[in-house]
Amino acid sequence: MRRPALRVKRPALRPRTLRPRTLRPRTLRPRTLRARLVAGVLVLLTLICAGIGVATCEALRHFLVDRLDQQLSSSGGRYAASLEHPGQGGHDTRAQSPGTFGARLVDGGVTHAAVVGGVPPGDDDPVPLAKDSGTDAAVPLDPADTAALRALPVDGRPRDLTLSALGHYRAVAVTGYDRDTLVTGLPLHPVDETVQRLLLIELIVFAAALTVAAAAGTLAARIALRPLDRVVATAERVSALPLANGAVVLGERVPDDDPGTEVGRVGTALNRMLGHVADALTRRQNVEERLRAFAADASHELRNPVATVRGHAELALRHPGPVPEPVRHSLERISAESRRMGTIVEDLLLLARLDAGRPLAVQDTDLTRIALDCTADARAAAPGHRWLLELPAEPVTVQGDPHRLAQVVTNLLANARTHTPDGTTVTLRLDPDGRLTVTDDGPGIPPDLVPHVFDRFTRGDRARSRRTGSTGLGLAIVQAVVHAHHGTVTLTSAPGRTTFTVTLGGQ
Repeated sequence: MRRPALRVKRPALRPRTLRPRTLRPRTLRPRTLRARLVAGVLVLLTLICAGIGVATCEALRHFLVDRLDQQLSSSGGRYAASLEHPGQGGHDTRAQSPGTFGARLVDGGVTHAAVVGGVPPGDDDPVPLAKDSGTDAAVPLDPADTAALRALPVDGRPRDLTLSALGHYRAVAVTGYDRDTLVTGLPLHPVDETVQRLLLIELIVFAAALTVAAAAGTLAARIALRPLDRVVATAERVSALPLANGAVVLGERVPDDDPGTEVGRVGTALNRMLGHVADALTRRQNVEERLRAFAADASHELRNPVATVRGHAELALRHPGPVPEPVRHSLERISAESRRMGTIVEDLLLLARLDAGRPLAVQDTDLTRIALDCTADARAAAPGHRWLLELPAEPVTVQGDPHRLAQVVTNLLANARTHTPDGTTVTLRLDPDGRLTVTDDGPGIPPDLVPHVFDRFTRGDRARSRRTGSTGLGLAIVQAVVHAHHGTVTLTSAPGRTTFTVTLGGQ
């Protein structure tokens, strides 16, 4: 008997398109605990150093300004009075420090203004005056300077004064013998210079201290966090263990379990949790082994009784004598159900053997021939469907069990045939790398059923499945056989397109 011809579609090669990688912006914020600790200590030290620097500079400036105020209070307005009355009060300009400023105001106008040592060259940023100069020189004043001198309260208390030709001064205004106003000032430039020098020294010292603190803090944090690193290493080793199935030996433990430290308490809790997990995994493995043994033993013991029942039913149906119609119907139902039960028993026995890790046969397997044969069988079983086969130009050969791989393809095609109406197009595609896909344009799988399609005894339509003889184990066998070949099977489903993709290990 000739098999019907199959329509084989050779797919055209499609160029691969490369998508640009999305780069995430990097942040300068420290991510590790060690970096955060060191950064926090450095920030704290920086704030402390800044506070110390500001406090010392302000304290020094306040101290120096107080010394200037004392000098101004002791000198009074003698230098300013000597500008109009030389030698008054026994005053000698040589006794004044360089840069001393004096001015005499009468009726709001400046009559005399001079500075010991002369007016320094330059613009608004004066330079120190000569220390050995005992001469004085007139100071040019602009209207702003005159207004500033006139605004000084005549109460004998030192105040800040800024002159365009001299810079910043500390000045005091008192009343003279002629009811005039005498202003005497001392320069703030030495004070500012001293404070700036102290600030520079502090910046250098604090920078060196922060550098040493950063190095020492990094080393100290690395030493202090070694127990935590061991906890992390233990957790990473445990996370790499295959805990999903099979016998698991969970012997990893944290070496640091001192309850007197924070890391020790974490290690103790982690060790206790690992102990509970190990016990749970051992119990799970024992239960699974008992279930596998039960399924294997039950399936093995049921094979002969089921075969005997089916044989007696078929023998009774062949009886040459007249058989009442109700009895014949019952015998036919017994034969059909025994065949169905035999299929379930064989599938359960296969799953039990695969769960037990029994190795499969490994040999060169022609997937192209399997695809051709299985598609031909599916077309003969469901001529109302439209079957398409897409194969590469060259035969595809893999290492595996040919009988089990044929069962995988058969079950996938049977699943598409069983759960789609007549007229559905089912496409079996085989790629050169051994990847196999079965796609249909049927109604699709309900979304709530997609996560459970590979579970055992899962049926999309119970009434339809029982009528067509589905056991609910076909896709479970597909997954078990593919996993035994170290491969994966995935499903994507939507109305109008359902695709099962099988990728074998090592392909």
